[in-house]
Parts: sequence; structure tokens; C-alpha cells
Amino acid sequence: MVETAGAGLVAMPARGQTRRMQRLILWDIDGTLVSVGEIGAQVFDRAIERALGVRPPDRVRMSGKTDPQIVREYLQMLAIAHPEVHVPAVLQHLQAELLAAEELVRAHGRVLPGVEDLLLLLGAEESVIQTVLTGNIAPNALVKLASFDLDRLLDLEVGAFGSDHADRNELVPIARERVARLRGKRFASFEVWVVGDSENDLACARAGGVRCLLVGTGRAGLDELRTLGADAVLADLGDTDSVIEILRS
Repeated sequence: MVETAGAGLVAMPARGQTRRMQRLILWDIDGTLVSVGEIGAQVFDRAIERALGVRPPDRVRMSGKTDPQIVREYLQMLAIAHPEVHVPAVLQHLQAELLAAEELVRAHGRVLPGVEDLLLLLGAEESVIQTVLTGNIAPNALVKLASFDLDRLLDLEVGAFGSDHADRNELVPIARERVARLRGKRFASFEVWVVGDSENDLACARAGGVRCLLVGTGRAGLDELRTLGADAVLADLGDTDSVIEILRS
């Protein structure tokens, strides 16, 4: 049985029973598919120092935010005048810093429980498209996924990234438009799932009028996630049968 917020319990199908599903799955990256630990924050420190000559004295909370949004919050912390002028340069350095740290990402990061099996199982369904909806700018999303060979399991051409819009709440429509234009497929709102680990993932799903599964593998605790009203909440993605049944529902 699977815990779902506001929906009681979802019964698992009998063994051997399958149902064809048409779904668009929009995966968050950090805290949902992979964890890169402190490296993600460290590259921001270095990028800002290279662009502005000063290192941030503290760190902003990054979970569920886009890279441009995070940069703007750092510039505000540093009381930088005319911050918008500096955002492109910081993002350019951010891309270079993460690429330079790719070996560290691979050595110290990890794929989260159940992720690779889920991507493979869902990828075998012809009527499922799975891509990313992430606050990372597109080049950095690719570095994080390719470090663990996950890029081959996702249709990244139709994903939505922080480089597409600084407001994460604008990303669901961007992904849906790309899927329609590039793959010739349209999905009803109930057929689209955002899978993430934060309140901001849920907010962008609600803004886009689609469904949301939250997992407790990011910075937010499971108890906190359960209070938010997502369509479903799980501790992690390790029980692949349960996750797929939620996505089928």
C-alpha cells in the first residue's frame, strides 16, 4: 500500500496485472534523482567570487530554486548594486565551475535509491515521456546527470531548466510546450507529474495545474512534506512498484 496525501491508500495491482499509462514525468534533479552534497553550494561560492571578487559570507537556502534566483539572492545578501547586470556573468562562471568539478561530483555524489531502476522501467513504456524540470541551468543539469550516466535515460531536449526562466513556477508550461512541439504529444493535466523533494516543486506543479509526488530525500523532512498537500508523498523512490502505481493513478 502507498501513502498519498489527501487520497488515503492506493491499492497495488494484483501480481502480473498491468495497465498502460500515458504520462509525462518531470523529474527534479537535486535531492530527487541525485545528491551532490556540498559541491552544489561550493560552486556558487567560487562562481560569485570569480565574478565579483568577494565570497558570500553565508549561504542561501537553495532547495527547489532556480540558479538565477539563487544568484539574485546571493547578490542581495552582498548588497550588490544593479544585481541584474551581474547575473549572466555569475551564471557563466557557475557553469565553468561545475564542469571543472565534474570528477568531484562523480566521486562524492550519488544516485538516490530506486532512481535508475525507475527510469529504466518507465523508459520501457512507449506512452511515457520522462524528462527534467529543474532549477539548474541546462549545462549544469547535464553535468549532474551525465556524471552518473542518467542522461541517457531521460529526454532532455524537452526538459525545462532554470536557464529557461528564473521563476520555477513558469517551467511546467515550458516543458509541456516542448513535448508538444518536438515530440508531437499532448498530455492532459492529470497525466503530468512533477516529482521533487521540496515545497517549491509542489508550488510549480500547482502553478502548472499538474500533479506532484514529493520524496523525502532532499533537505525537507518527511513530516514537513506530509503537511504540504501534495498528491503523494514517499520517504524515497526505493519501492519502484509503489512509485509506478502512484504515477499510474
